[in-house]
Amino acid sequence: MKVLITICGRDGSKGVKNKNFREFLGYPLIDYTIAAAKLFKERNDDLEVDICVNSDSEKLLHIGTKFSEVDAIKRPVELAQDSSPKLPVIKHSTKEMESKYGLNYDYVIDLDITSPLRKVEDIENALQKAKDKKEVDVVYSVVEARRNPYFNMVERKEGKIKQIKETDYVRRQDAPEVYDMNASIYCYRRDSLLNELKVSPFDGKNDIMVMQDTAVLDIDSEEDFELLEILGNYFFKEDFKEIKRKVVLDNN
Repeated sequence: MKVLITICGRDGSKGVKNKNFREFLGYPLIDYTIAAAKLFKERNDDLEVDICVNSDSEKLLHIGTKFSEVDAIKRPVELAQDSSPKLPVIKHSTKEMESKYGLNYDYVIDLDITSPLRKVEDIENALQKAKDKKEVDVVYSVVEARRNPYFNMVERKEGKIKQIKETDYVRRQDAPEVYDMNASIYCYRRDSLLNELKVSPFDGKNDIMVMQDTAVLDIDSEEDFELLEILGNYFFKEDFKEIKRKVVLDNN
């Protein structure tokens, strides 16, 4: 079975300048995602695994390809705009890698640079679920939500504050289970990615893989980045220590 792991990041950022390649706990942020990809490849030697970094940033491509196992894919200008969705970038990566190596992948796994708190087992679980559920186009990672729209979330509607989902639930435990998409892992069936999905995973049939809750963060401000470093410093000591150990080894 052939698997492609894509790691995609644009140059610059509106909220946090150059967040994709700035230092995170002493090493480039992208190194943590590359470490997870490399460990996945090492531990699954029954699979043919390729890894690529896709970016319009020469600096990010240089950081990514200091590792011999990683290919660089230069992102075209039209896919590097503020409004550019990510799915066409993943498609671009897949087509470029297949053309380079003269093959077709079975699955494409996208790992987000700004979600460094993941285990190899999480990637394996996403792939296994995608393999088991043959009717599904994509499996993506989530965590259990801390808030529930059926119970304790509100919105401003028609000039009033109302529950997002107007229900009679009086206990959160009785409300339907909901999840936060943490953007960490997306596992696509290759044919679905290239032929069925247009601009979003929701264009096709999808399923979820639940990960450990590490307090989901979208890095949209300097405060978010600083808070993620605090969380990372805590989780990398135990729960995700194999990833940090790999980053350190790869840089020394």
